[in-house]
Amino acid sequence: MTDPLPTEISAFLERHPGTRFFDVFLNDLNTVERGKRIDLSSIAAVYREGMPLPGSLFALDVLGGTVQQTGLGFDEGDADRPCRPLPRSLVPVPWLRDGVAQLQVSMYEHDGRPFFGDPRQVLARVMDRFHRLNLTPVVAIEYEFYFIDRERTAAGQPQPPPLPLTGRREFRTQINSMTDLNEFSEVLAEIDRACHVQDIPATTALAEYGPGQFEVNLAHQPDALLACDQALRFKRVVRSVARARGWDATFMAKPYRDMAGSGLHVHASVLDAGGRNIFECEEPAQCADLRHAIAGLLGTLGEGMAICAPGPNSYRRFRPESYVPMIPSWSINNRGSALRIPMSDARNRRIEHRLAGADANPYLVVAWMLAGMHLGISAGQEPPPALSGNAYQQSGEPLPTHWATAIERFRGSRLAGEYLGRPFSQLYATVKQAELDEFNSYVSPLEVEWYMGAI
Repeated sequence: MTDPLPTEISAFLERHPGTRFFDVFLNDLNTVERGKRIDLSSIAAVYREGMPLPGSLFALDVLGGTVQQTGLGFDEGDADRPCRPLPRSLVPVPWLRDGVAQLQVSMYEHDGRPFFGDPRQVLARVMDRFHRLNLTPVVAIEYEFYFIDRERTAAGQPQPPPLPLTGRREFRTQINSMTDLNEFSEVLAEIDRACHVQDIPATTALAEYGPGQFEVNLAHQPDALLACDQALRFKRVVRSVARARGWDATFMAKPYRDMAGSGLHVHASVLDAGGRNIFECEEPAQCADLRHAIAGLLGTLGEGMAICAPGPNSYRRFRPESYVPMIPSWSINNRGSALRIPMSDARNRRIEHRLAGADANPYLVVAWMLAGMHLGISAGQEPPPALSGNAYQQSGEPLPTHWATAIERFRGSRLAGEYLGRPFSQLYATVKQAELDEFNSYVSPLEVEWYMGAI
């Protein structure tokens, strides 16, 4: 006997009667989508009981291998846990033409407790601290990414795709180029249409520094969980639409040695119980809550580097005068700082966190950002004076720009244990250390080229 359909599914099928399959998935530590394709006859059970997936999905390295040191593999028999649907995540998949919809889920224990290893549940844990103070974080995410050709160079490196209108392969740098927007307008329009269908609030797109590089801004949300759900949905849209056109799209932090890196910038403010922005002020330096939040964030930047820069390629972004921060710093409208107060009217005053690369997990970046803000506000911390002038000529303790150092700092972080949960912080550090060890075991072509003939 077929299970009765939940109201959400029935309403969805009325609007999309040709739906036959559902891609049900979550995102692992590296934001790789993991899940199953479920047919229509089985989808009701996902709403009623959850879809079983192994907890070891959150012990996977970027290659998809289980890191057994986490204890989530053979030690517990690769045990399944129920994954339950996220609100507002059931949407059509416009780039597929065989009646496919998609549904995001989050993992729980069998007794209903959130699963400690799911980054979405980690963010929910941090948000709960704000809710206990009758405060609501408001979050917006900006993603940078590159369109790239599926065909690599003779050396196996990525290259820009031929421009759609001229057929020319462009290697120049041209920030905010309207010409580049025009060249890519058709694929950007396809992405915009898919975002509309999938309820992703993409607002503006601009051509970034690199060839085929773009930034898209997502609208502010008074629900940080929803903002991150939509960000990961957006990432899937970009990659899928590009693939449908015969290209690739990459969210690698630094796909080209000599071109700009791609960041994941997060804007955040906080509403009180009456809906007022507690950062609202004419002069940012005069707002106590804003100063406290900045101070808390400054103290967390170094310890959170392993979250904001999760892999070896991440650290290639960190070069002087590349609009990537090198020291913990804050500013009013200076893109060289780690924390920036953008130009805005007083009511929309907010903090922009500029540390993370596009390869980072948005749930974890936002969780870490909010943890720092909560710490600073709760303790009434005060920051040093705002940075002015060239951010790369300022003194300060350097941020850890080596992967091994960043992992060790995160592993030893008391703040990570307190806010993200000690089991999660140890899980994350263990997986990243395993990735580091595996990465370091390979002999690269560059090593052979440099050293074999010379030594």
